[in-house]
Amino acid sequence: MSRPTPSDDHPAAAPNPLTQLTLDQLRRRTSVKWGRYAPDVLPLWVAEMDVPLAPAVADALQRAIALGDTGYAHPTGYAEAFGEFAAERWGWTDFSPGRTAVVPDVMLGIVEVLRLVTDPGDTVVVCSPVYPPFYAFAQHAGRQVAEAPLGADLRIDLAALEEAFRRARTRGRRPAFLLCNPHNPTGVVHRRTELEAVAELASRHGVRVISDEIHAPLALPGADVTPYLTVTGAQDAFAVTSGSKAWNLAGLKAALAIAGPHAAAELARMPEEVSHGPSHLGVVAQTAALRDGGEWLDHLLNGLHANRTRLETLLAEHLPTVGYHRPEGTYLAWLDCRRLGPHSAQPDSAPGDVSLDPAQLFLERARVALSSGNAFGTGGAGWVRLNFATSPAILTDAVTRMGRAAQEAGAAAAK
Repeated sequence: MSRPTPSDDHPAAAPNPLTQLTLDQLRRRTSVKWGRYAPDVLPLWVAEMDVPLAPAVADALQRAIALGDTGYAHPTGYAEAFGEFAAERWGWTDFSPGRTAVVPDVMLGIVEVLRLVTDPGDTVVVCSPVYPPFYAFAQHAGRQVAEAPLGADLRIDLAALEEAFRRARTRGRRPAFLLCNPHNPTGVVHRRTELEAVAELASRHGVRVISDEIHAPLALPGADVTPYLTVTGAQDAFAVTSGSKAWNLAGLKAALAIAGPHAAAELARMPEEVSHGPSHLGVVAQTAALRDGGEWLDHLLNGLHANRTRLETLLAEHLPTVGYHRPEGTYLAWLDCRRLGPHSAQPDSAPGDVSLDPAQLFLERARVALSSGNAFGTGGAGWVRLNFATSPAILTDAVTRMGRAAQEAGAAAAK
C-alpha cells in the first residue's frame, strides 16, 4: 500500500520529527496526553512524543490494515529484529532470541517476571525517585516495595542499595530489584561500572534484578547505554523492553521479556496465557520500528538533543532558581523547584500535599501540565518532570509561561 501524499493529516517527511506537527494537529489527538486537559493547557507530562509515526512503522501498519491482517499476534521476527538493533546500537552480539517471551507491555512483563522469581510478600527494591508504576504494579502483585534513594547526583547510591538489599533479605525469601535503565525521571544513563557494581551486590545478597529498558534506544549524544544483561554478573537477571518510547508506540502494545542465560528456564515457565496479551498490530509496529526505523530514530535523537539544549537556555532565562540536571537519555527533564518560594514543596513536605506542589502551580497559573514529583516516591517532593519531546515552539511557549507564573506567584507572596 502506497504512503498517503502529504496533507494536513499526513505531513511531509522532515529531518526532525519534532517539528512536523502543528499545535492544531496535536490538539486533535485523542490519546491521554492531549485528551486529559483543557485546550488551553500545554501538556508536557506523560511520556508521549509530539511526532508522527516513523514512515517504516506507518507503512507496515498500512499494509496490515489493507490486508485485513488484524488477527491474533504471531510474533515471528520481533525478537530477531530487537537482536539486530541491539547488536548495531549497543554491541550486544550474544543476544539470544530463544531466551525471550513476548508480553503485553513492559510493566505487565515486569509483573509476570516478578511472579516467576519472587513470592507474595517478598520485597521489591527500587531507586527513588522512580517511575510511579514501579510502586503500584509491584504492590498490586502482592509484593512490598522498599526504597534505595538515589544520591545527590541523582545516580545510584551503592551504599543505600546494599542496605536496601540487606533489609529485603530479612523480610522475605526471594527479593528483587527493579532497575530503571536509563532512569526515569532523572534521565541518568547508568555507566557500565555502576551496573557491574549493582550485579555484584545483587549476587552477594541473593537479589534478582529486573531491568526496565524501555528508554534504552533514547541515549542522547554524549552517553552510551549499557544493556544490563551484557554486564558481568547479570547472567540470572532479566530485562523487559519495547520500542514504545523511542518510536511513540504506547498504544500498540507488545514488549519483550529477556532472560539472562541462567534465567532461561524460569522465563520458559511463564504462563502461556501471557502471550495472549500483546496486540498483533503492536508486534507489527514494534518489529518494523526496530528493523527499519533507525534513520528516523537518529533524526529524533538529534531533535531531542537540540530541545535539551534549548530547555537549558530557557530555564536560565525564565526560571533561574529552578535546578536543571541535564538528562543523558530519555526525553524527560527532572526539575528541582524547591527554591521557587512558598508555592513549591519544601524538601521535607509530605508526598501528596498538592498545596505545595509546583506542578499544581504551573498547571493553574501557567496552563502547563507537568508530572508532579510527589508521585515518584521519596525525593520527589518539590520537583517536576517535564517531557521535552515536543516542538521547539511549544517548549519555548511552555517555559515562558512557567517563568511568568513563577514571577507572579512570587510577587503575590511578597505582598
